[in-house]
Amino acid sequence: MRKFNVAVVGATGAVGEELFRVLEENNFPINKLIPLASARSAGSKIEYMNKEVTVLELTETVFEENNVEIAFFSAGGSVSEKFAKYAVEAGAVVIDNTSHFRMDPKVPLVVPEVNPEDIKLWKETGIIANPNCSTIQMVQSLKPLDDLYGIKRVDVSTYQAVSGAGKTGMEELVKQMQDFFAFRLDETEIKAFPYQIALNVIPQIDVAKENGFTKEEMKMVNETQKIMHKEIQVAATCVRVPVLRSHSESITVTFDENIEVDLEKVREVFDNFENLKVIDDLPNKKYPMPIISTDTDLTYVGRIRKDVYASNIVHYFNVADQVRVGAATNAVRIALKWIDMENDI
Repeated sequence: MRKFNVAVVGATGAVGEELFRVLEENNFPINKLIPLASARSAGSKIEYMNKEVTVLELTETVFEENNVEIAFFSAGGSVSEKFAKYAVEAGAVVIDNTSHFRMDPKVPLVVPEVNPEDIKLWKETGIIANPNCSTIQMVQSLKPLDDLYGIKRVDVSTYQAVSGAGKTGMEELVKQMQDFFAFRLDETEIKAFPYQIALNVIPQIDVAKENGFTKEEMKMVNETQKIMHKEIQVAATCVRVPVLRSHSESITVTFDENIEVDLEKVREVFDNFENLKVIDDLPNKKYPMPIISTDTDLTYVGRIRKDVYASNIVHYFNVADQVRVGAATNAVRIALKWIDMENDI
């Protein structure tokens, strides 16, 4: 198999570090690995395949100088906005994990299990966008339901881990819990989140929009419709919870009024869908939880049940490691699909 020169922008961040793990686990066909970060982090080392690789400074010319063919961007929207074009000009396909390009009509927004065919559209801009982490795990479970019955509406409440805010979010929760046990929580530093996150939940992620929803919530609305190529009604409430890793979602799906939900069929389509795993045995206390999904590449569904009042509504719980499934793993899966498609041409 042909091997590629692969750059990772944001190499020292939480998603960048996870990308290296996922690339290694998938035995990604790498000829040369080029870790990239800001001048502050340049010169540091990352470990890949039991070897140390030096982090280079992200510059306008580094992609061309290293003949980069695949570039993963995970360093924030402003960095992607400024530097992605230089990777494209150097001949690379950019797989961008930020929100900057997601709603650009010319840029495909891809979850490989859901809309792999959209990867073929990459040539127009040279960029493929990785969706929001909460959107990814949700559409992975929505797709088989839509194929089964046709979805009319989705109502979702998220329980999002602090790692969604990066290393600083995780460190802040740990420090606040340490302060709690030291009886000094009233003095704890509050920086990564608007309020203390330890022993608390915060019903706001990202900035408020004029319609009363947050930017994070509207990402789930708009991205779901773009990925699934369907004007599905989506209403989201996104909540930050004191969990280190893995996002959870409580999802209610409404089908047309003439649909009679068959739970056995629902479980069957979940079971048969790529990278979904059903854990659904409430009497025996078996259901998806963050401690199950963390460090895995699966999206877990459970607590599957029909609505008490309407036969066309199903409820379920959805959990996935958002650093992997919601970011690094999805990006690597996009790249592997891209390689397969390019080889077929």
